[in-house]
Amino acid sequence: MLSEASLAEIARERAKYPPERARSALLAALRIAQAEHGYLPETLVEYVAGLLELPAIQAFEVATFYSMYDLRPVGKYKFCVCGSVSCFLNGSDGILAHLQERLGVGLGETTPDGLFTIAEVECLGACKDAPVMQLGDRYVETLTPESLDVLIGQLRGGRDDVR
Repeated sequence: MLSEASLAEIARERAKYPPERARSALLAALRIAQAEHGYLPETLVEYVAGLLELPAIQAFEVATFYSMYDLRPVGKYKFCVCGSVSCFLNGSDGILAHLQERLGVGLGETTPDGLFTIAEVECLGACKDAPVMQLGDRYVETLTPESLDVLIGQLRGGRDDVR
């Protein structure tokens, strides 16, 4: 179900902890599995739990709690917009509305071309630069409708290096 490279990476994560602490490697193992598959279908979550010799329910508890895990396919670019207090007070609701209007999809939905998914997430810890969103492994801060339009154009043009 996973490549040898992913299995080896999970084994390295697992080896960091004593045998009775296998659950400590669960977040990393799920991240590795999702990176290979793009999302975490139910069978993959169960498989990862088995690799760590954990009850499947423990893996599902983690996979359903954290917004970084996707249990269904998402777009190439997942816009995770913070909806917590600082971001909300600085306009994150308007940012979400703009994204939905501009991309023609709702929260949790993916554009027909498979490029973009919109999600609202809890605090991203970048309150001083609110409103903020996470895009892959980077943050995009001090969002405005105009800056989003530029970003969307860059991503549609194939520029993955945008900041």
